[in-house]
Amino acid sequence: MMAFLAHLILTAALLLLVAHFVRGVQVEGWGSALIGALVLGIVNAVVRPLMVVLTLPFTILTFGLFLLVINALMLWLVAGLVPGIRIESFWAALMGSVLLTLLNLAVEILV
Repeated sequence: MMAFLAHLILTAALLLLVAHFVRGVQVEGWGSALIGALVLGIVNAVVRPLMVVLTLPFTILTFGLFLLVINALMLWLVAGLVPGIRIESFWAALMGSVLLTLLNLAVEILV
């Protein structure tokens, strides 16, 4: 349970960091970031696998690059579900999802 809470808080902090660096991504505060991190985890566990399976031909044709689009759509979906998180465009969602992925990867390597 402690690992889950630590991961949730870390993801919320990374969401706030992404909002600071990516123009078009806005997170109002820690409350929105925590709820956003929780919803992002649920969306990535439930919706993302379904999207990956349904778009497998595109993913194969683009040598896996279409997964970046799926990640952006998942982040955009979270912004639509969580009050206090706004993403202005698909490109902002794409840049935000790439930065969030890279930051998560860096944290996993360091921890």
